[in-house]
Amino acid sequence: MIYELRRYTPHAGKAEALKERFARVTLPILDRIGIRVLHCWEDESDPDALIYLVVFDDVMKRDAAWKAFGSDAEWKAAKAASEAEGPLLASQTTTELRPVAFSPERPC
Repeated sequence: MIYELRRYTPHAGKAEALKERFARVTLPILDRIGIRVLHCWEDESDPDALIYLVVFDDVMKRDAAWKAFGSDAEWKAAKAASEAEGPLLASQTTTELRPVAFSPERPC
């Protein structure tokens, strides 16, 4: 399994719009494409940031899923409409997490 911890930092004043788009548009598209979102968080030290964890069976499935998401017509249209007054996302980071040998097995 491959886990990705993704952090989105919005432009100033765009946090609510970014989170609304993620909840209303992005999550359903990710689900349709087969990207399994395990959980979403806010960071107490940076409440504007949106953090979420996704899981994939392997690298090939991960790469294919993100490629499908990036080329999805519904996503492209929603992104363009939501960014009519400028981009929502200032930056993003992705941390790939792999269990260590001593990690307890707990199904997600």
